[in-house]
Amino acid sequence: MKIDTEIRHVTKPGANLFLELGFAPAEAKRLQAASRKQINDTQLLKQQLMDELSTWIAEHHLKQAEAAEILMVSRPRVSDVVNKKTAKFTIDTLVEMLSRVGKPVKLSIG
Repeated sequence: MKIDTEIRHVTKPGANLFLELGFAPAEAKRLQAASRKQINDTQLLKQQLMDELSTWIAEHHLKQAEAAEILMVSRPRVSDVVNKKTAKFTIDTLVEMLSRVGKPVKLSIG
């Protein structure tokens, strides 16, 4: 059995994917705006969580290797936190790391 791996279409950067999927222009515009907002909100939340972890590391004068041992992650993962590489983490992972250092996360919906 042969698996079809041929690329038939590539969406250009900045193009509205929803429009290309066949949604009406007004609906595609609304969906794209909602999608961008959700992505932005997620990135902001991850940045806040990473800021807390970075501050904790700095306050305790820890080297990345020391922080990695406490957080139960690799040293490069700590580097990714300190350098705010949000795409490499889920919110769950960051919340778990904060919990390990005695900083439980509380959710506030507003």
